[in-house]
Amino acid sequence: MRAVAQRVTKARVFVDGAIVGEIGKGLVVLLGVGADDGEHDAAYMADKIVNLRIFDDEEGKMNIPLLEAGGSLLVVSQFTLYGDCRKGKRPGYDRAARPEVAEKLYERFVELCRSCGARVETGRFRAMMTVEIHNDGPVTLLIDSRKEF
Repeated sequence: MRAVAQRVTKARVFVDGAIVGEIGKGLVVLLGVGADDGEHDAAYMADKIVNLRIFDDEEGKMNIPLLEAGGSLLVVSQFTLYGDCRKGKRPGYDRAARPEVAEKLYERFVELCRSCGARVETGRFRAMMTVEIHNDGPVTLLIDSRKEF
């Protein structure tokens, strides 16, 4: 799995002009599922993201995880994170999981984040979405479950 995690002051996602997910302070997680991903990847990513110490403590140092900071997650499926741009001008998506597999692992990731105690909002899987992000910092991190060691 691959994720772009952005610390935000607020964010929301729209489908057909209607808000389907909205958070205040927290993280927007753009989540891509790879063709070889499984339960281990979802568990690794959920634990990593929920426990990232990227919120400011009383001294202004990034040292506080999401739950302690009182933040929420907005998780948006993003298969284009597996776009391969090395050849030609059109990205290839062979490394992305097929939609039926990706949706199950995406939902599992959301479920695992919730089981950690996080408030989680989502976009709509396979929908055209508009994501409004108010990046805080800006703080933006790339996380890949296959680069855990």
